[in-house]
Amino acid sequence: MPDTTASPVGLHRVLEPLGVLPQAAQRLDSRAEIWPDEVRISVERLNLDAASYRQLAEAHDGDGEAVKQSVLRIVAERGKMQNPVTGSGGMLVGTVDEVGPESPLGVAKGDRVATLVSLTLTPLQITDGLADWDGRSEQVPAKGHAILFARSIVAKLPDDLVPELSLAVMDVCGAPALTARVVRSYVDKGIKPVVSVIGGAGKSGSLSLAAARDAGAARTIGIVPFQAEAGKLEKAGLADAVALADARDPVALLKAVEQAGGPADVTVVCVDVPGCEHGAVLSTKAGGTVIFFSMATSFSAAALGAEGLAADVTMLVGNGYVPGHAEYALTLLRDEPGVRELFEGRLAED
Repeated sequence: MPDTTASPVGLHRVLEPLGVLPQAAQRLDSRAEIWPDEVRISVERLNLDAASYRQLAEAHDGDGEAVKQSVLRIVAERGKMQNPVTGSGGMLVGTVDEVGPESPLGVAKGDRVATLVSLTLTPLQITDGLADWDGRSEQVPAKGHAILFARSIVAKLPDDLVPELSLAVMDVCGAPALTARVVRSYVDKGIKPVVSVIGGAGKSGSLSLAAARDAGAARTIGIVPFQAEAGKLEKAGLADAVALADARDPVALLKAVEQAGGPADVTVVCVDVPGCEHGAVLSTKAGGTVIFFSMATSFSAAALGAEGLAADVTMLVGNGYVPGHAEYALTLLRDEPGVRELFEGRLAED
């Protein structure tokens, strides 16, 4: 590698513009040769985040081949998978191919792992042209390599779950961990909160409902846009009440949450479409908390909307990392049959 000092956060892999962190970079150096504190992963499967995949699919009118070519073009141009419209990426699973002698990540060659950091900051090369992907699902069979830095996060894949299921869970494992933390903060103050999860039948939403109940919520409300999803969520038994509402319609969302037992003390936004900020704020009790766990969120719309509504709510950005988040999400999957049923159902649809 070039005669330069490796940075634990990956600054040495930034090609353009210099001086920014890898996530903010336009281009990364994705060459396979590693620095002493890096790890190289042989890629098996990517998981595009929901907002990014939806944007690509809609931009190409559902043309899977066009979506595939867009992903290949992004990775080739940027040295990473970062949707230029949504700014988001996803994560991946693969096998550890080489470990630098100074790497602190605790993995060994041959370990099957999931990266718990975003593809938006992970140097990536694809070598098979995504030949085994039809462009019609978030999970992407792929061959190539990815690079992890000293401050990356990685987890070994559990032996009792198929890789596709592990990948789907670990892709959203920050949501249930943060939801549980917030709910416990209420319980610790003697308040058993009402928790509303917008997008409750999705991956992050179903885990967040399970986490809220596990952490001591008094009542859980799952918000979904379609009757088919309401039926799936009711069957899963993860919510005390399931309500139909378009989360982009603030008044309709408020009414749905109130009829289901709200307003909510804690609202968790887990949908992959823009325009849900005002409804989330409006349907949250004064003094409550809104957790935005969607890459489709406009944080300026959330902040200005709360101001315009004179809403005294705390707004949190789910950053995808809470200590122990992967283990906690996998535990919820194993312990809650409804969560597993929803995840396996979505995988079967893909």
